[in-house]
Amino acid sequence: MPALAQSTGQPMPENASAKSYGDGWQCNKGYRLNGDACAAVIVPENAYETNHTYGLGWECFHGFSRSHEDACVEVIVPEGGFLDPSGERWHCLRGFFKLDDTCQEIVLPANSYLADTSYGPKWLCERGFRADGDACSAIAVPPNAYLNTSSYGQPWTCERGFFELDGLCVAVVVPEHAYFDDAAYGQGWKCERGYAASGEGCKTIEVPANAHLDRSGNRWGCNKNFRKSKGLCVLDD
Repeated sequence: MPALAQSTGQPMPENASAKSYGDGWQCNKGYRLNGDACAAVIVPENAYETNHTYGLGWECFHGFSRSHEDACVEVIVPEGGFLDPSGERWHCLRGFFKLDDTCQEIVLPANSYLADTSYGPKWLCERGFRADGDACSAIAVPPNAYLNTSSYGQPWTCERGFFELDGLCVAVVVPEHAYFDDAAYGQGWKCERGYAASGEGCKTIEVPANAHLDRSGNRWGCNKNFRKSKGLCVLDD
């Protein structure tokens, strides 16, 4: 921004007036300081005078932008673009992307749709398809599974009562004295209270003297004043 005023140590030139506060003088509206003088503001083509005491004293018309310090050039909007509300720049329409000084149309592959984001991929695959290079390939969902909404990892999940094994959904076999467990991990079943997992089944827990089943019901612990020793509970003396 050019200087507008000088101190009292310099004589007041033409087209200047004393400052309304403090000492010194400043150039009148329509003039700007040039050395020790106040020169008239020269409004370039395609611009208008702002009549302000600050800035350049002029601004470009809507649809033009300042080039260097003394000119207004037309904003050339390419095909597929639109002029920004500021009137000084342009943007691409939806379905186009900026490439240098042009707006290139986004080519959508089959089974895709435009992504409403200003960054990242320009299109996304429809549900049931996944990006495969420049195409959308169908997701193979095995029997007893369904598509999930995860944006990463496995795109399908086994139905309740089944677990994933080598890309398939295998039925959970609940052994005797057990119940179905739909946790995302584990073998799909848990032993009832008083039983412990052993291989593919549940065996009865033999609780020794001076011991009790813990909160889980699948292990035992020694009573107070006793400690575990060689599978038994001995007095802690």
